[in-house]
Amino acid sequence: MTEARLLESTVPTRTVLEGGGFPVRRPIPMSALTSPFLLLDEMGPVDWPPNGAIGAPNHPHRGFETVTYLLQGRMNHADSAGNCGQLNPGDVQWMTAGRGVIHSELPHPDFYQTGGIMHGFQIWVNLPAADKMMQPRYQDVPAKDIPVVSSPDGLVEVRVIAGQSLGQSAIIDTMIPITFLHMILKPGGKIIQSIDKGLNGMIYCFSGCLNIEQRTLNDGQLGILSDGDEVCLSVSKSADEEVNLLVLAGPQIDEPIARYGPFVMNTEQEIMQAIEDYNSGTLA
Repeated sequence: MTEARLLESTVPTRTVLEGGGFPVRRPIPMSALTSPFLLLDEMGPVDWPPNGAIGAPNHPHRGFETVTYLLQGRMNHADSAGNCGQLNPGDVQWMTAGRGVIHSELPHPDFYQTGGIMHGFQIWVNLPAADKMMQPRYQDVPAKDIPVVSSPDGLVEVRVIAGQSLGQSAIIDTMIPITFLHMILKPGGKIIQSIDKGLNGMIYCFSGCLNIEQRTLNDGQLGILSDGDEVCLSVSKSADEEVNLLVLAGPQIDEPIARYGPFVMNTEQEIMQAIEDYNSGTLA
């Protein structure tokens, strides 16, 4: 018999400035309840004027993964290993920093010149100690390759970035079992999403009002789910707008966390080593 996951608690967001000074909406605090997710930033939406858009110039990472999912706008990325590319609407970059990379994420020159709306997400995923110093890797996945599946009634659409939904599996390879789904529920839409028991599960709502059993989750709230096998998500038939949400789930990494800015390791000594490697030019 399956056990339903309930909305156990909610975490509000606050707007902070990141990178070169662009605003992000961030649930605070992220804690053991949200492991393995260290950070969830909703970038924008910001309507940039011509020649006004900013991004994140060169900065280092070690010990975890960064996942960038772009909804609107255009960005360029480049790193210390010579990798470079573009992020367009619907694209995903899953970067495993491992032992270390130095990279930048900046507005595409054409977007910078014309301006427009920039909107997307960056999520940080912790790595187990055994993988923190692995060789860095990139998975750049264009929107056309991200599986998209709809409910039979057409009221629910799911973009399967990691994990599974409605019988469709993601193509992205993750180091640990991760669920990362972008769901769009129209008024009257309903979906029962499986999440393996024992995994931490959460929902981030970024438009509209979502029903989780007898409770609601509103725009700008992160909902922490109780344990169970599945969660029922729905939108009232009388709702005046569709709901956009992220479903995130993953295992509890039951290890010490030492964190300093862009470095996430297990001990303070490892953090000091990361800083020393960065200053000496041997991090990446």
